[in-house]
Amino acid sequence: MQQDLITQARAWLAEDPDPETRAELAGLIDAEDLGSLADRFAGTLQFGTAGLRGEIGAGPMRMNRSVVIRAAAGLAAYLKAHGQDGGLVVIGYDARYKSADFARDTAAVMTGAGLRAAVLPRPLPTPVLAYAVRHLGAVAGVEVTASHNPPRDNGYKVYLGDGSQIVPPADAEIAAAIAAVGPLDGVPRPESGWEVLGEEVLAAYLARTDAAMGAGSPRTARTVYTAMHGVGTSVLTAAFARAGFPDPVLVAEQAEPDPAFPTVAFPNPEEPGAMDLAFATARRAEPDIVIANDPDADRCAVAVPDPSAEGGWRMLRGDEVGALLAAHLVDRGVTGVLAESIVSSSLLGRIAEKAGLGHEETLTGFKWIARVDGLRYGYEEALGYCVDPEGVRDKDGITAALLIAELASVLKEKGRTLLGLLDDLALEHGLHATDQLSVRVEDLTVIANAMRRLRETPPTALAGLPVTSAEDLSLGTDALPPTDGLRYHLTGARVIVRPSGTEPKLKCYLEVVVPVSGRDGLPEARAQGAELLAAVKRDLSAAVGI
Repeated sequence: MQQDLITQARAWLAEDPDPETRAELAGLIDAEDLGSLADRFAGTLQFGTAGLRGEIGAGPMRMNRSVVIRAAAGLAAYLKAHGQDGGLVVIGYDARYKSADFARDTAAVMTGAGLRAAVLPRPLPTPVLAYAVRHLGAVAGVEVTASHNPPRDNGYKVYLGDGSQIVPPADAEIAAAIAAVGPLDGVPRPESGWEVLGEEVLAAYLARTDAAMGAGSPRTARTVYTAMHGVGTSVLTAAFARAGFPDPVLVAEQAEPDPAFPTVAFPNPEEPGAMDLAFATARRAEPDIVIANDPDADRCAVAVPDPSAEGGWRMLRGDEVGALLAAHLVDRGVTGVLAESIVSSSLLGRIAEKAGLGHEETLTGFKWIARVDGLRYGYEEALGYCVDPEGVRDKDGITAALLIAELASVLKEKGRTLLGLLDDLALEHGLHATDQLSVRVEDLTVIANAMRRLRETPPTALAGLPVTSAEDLSLGTDALPPTDGLRYHLTGARVIVRPSGTEPKLKCYLEVVVPVSGRDGLPEARAQGAELLAAVKRDLSAAVGI
C-alpha cells in the first residue's frame, strides 16, 4: 500500500509541468508523508456540472496544471466528437493563483487539438466570458475561476456554444473524455498559435449593458462599491460611467485584484464580516446603496441604509434583491418568463402571476435557469441575477448592479427607498421571509449521513407546523430532473435541504409566508416571520443532526 502510493506519486511527478507543484510533491515523497500523499491521490477531482473546483496543489485531487491540461484535452476531444473540429474556444480567467497559467494551458491544448483558441486580454469578470462565447460565435468557452471560494481554491467552468454552462449529459460525456486522456506527453501543447483578444470584446460587452437599462431612466443613485479583491472594479466603474451614474465610491482596501483576499475570511459578500469595510466606507460617504461583487463579479450583493440595523446598514437577502429587480422590470413593462431556482423565494411566482407573466422553477444553478424558454429575467437566492439573457445567459453581477442602481434612482426621485418597495411587495403578496441553515464540513461523509438520516426519518412537523408533503428530489418530479435534495411543504412554509454543488456545505433553505393586515401590521408580520424562521431552523437542525 505504502509503496503503491509512492509509486503513484512518482509517476505523477514525472509528468507534472509546473515547478511549484513538482517541488511540493517531491517534498512529500522525500518526507514519506503518506497522509498528505493519500489525500492528494485518493481519487480524481471530478468534472461535473460546475466543471472542476478544488484546492490548488499537486496530485489528481487538487487543481493544478496537469489536471487542467487533461480537462482541456477531454473537452477538446468532446468538441471534435460533436463535429466542432476547427471551432473557436474562447477562454477567460480571474485573478486567482494560477488562473493565467491554467488559461494559457487551455489555449495551448485547444490549439494543439486543431481547434481555434482566443484568450481574453486580462483577468475579467466571468459574465464577460459568457457574453464573448455568443458574441464571437464560439463553440465553447472556458472560465478559470473559483468564484467566491477560499483563496487556495481555483476552478474550471465550461460553457457550450449557446453561452450557457454545461448540463447533463454533456458533463458526463466530457468527464469520460477526460478519463480517456493518456499520458500528458501525448497531449500536443504548442508554444503559440492562439489569439489574445484585445479590448474590443470588453467594449462590446459594455455596449451591451445598455440593454439592461430603461431608456431615459434617472441615474442619480450614489453608490459605495467593493470588488472583494476581485476583478470587478474596472468593468463596473466603466459600466456606471457609460450609464451616467455618479462615480461609485470604492472600498479602497478591496478595490484591486489580490488572490490572497487579505481583508476577508471568505471572499463572499454573504459571509460574516465580508462587508465590514464596505459598511465603514458607507458610513463616511453616506451613499444611497452599497453594491458588492464576488471575486469573479458574477454575483451582486446590495445593502441599504437602515437605522434599526447595527452600524446603520443592512444587507438585503438575495431573495429580496430578486423580488425588487423583478418588480422593477414589471413596472417597466417587460414581457416574457420570470424564472428562479427551486431554493429561491416563492414571491417571484406571485409577482409574475399578478403581472400576467410566465413563471418557471428550475434546479439550482444558472445552467438551468438560462435554459428556460422565453426567459426575460432569472435569479437565485445566492446573489445571482440574469437581467439581460439575450446578452449574457448566466448570472451577471455588473448588469445586475446597473439595474439595482437604476431602481434606487427611480425611487429616489419619488422620495422613496428600496426598503419601502419591499414593504409594498409584502402588503401586496404577503410577507415572504427567507433564511438559510448552512453547515460547512471537513468530511463530506457528514453531509451524506445527514441526507440519509432525513430520508430514513423525515420530519413530520417543524416549528409546530405540520409537514403536508415531502419530496425526494433525487427521484425527479414532473417538472424537474433528479437532483440530490429534499423538499418539505408545511402550512405557510417551505424547506429544501441539499448538498452544495461547489463547496463542502450542507444547505437548508427556509421560507415562511405571513399574511399582512395593512401597513400598520408590517412590524408584527416581520416579527412573526423572524420567530417562525428561527423555530424552523432550530427544529430542522435537530432533524438533520449536525
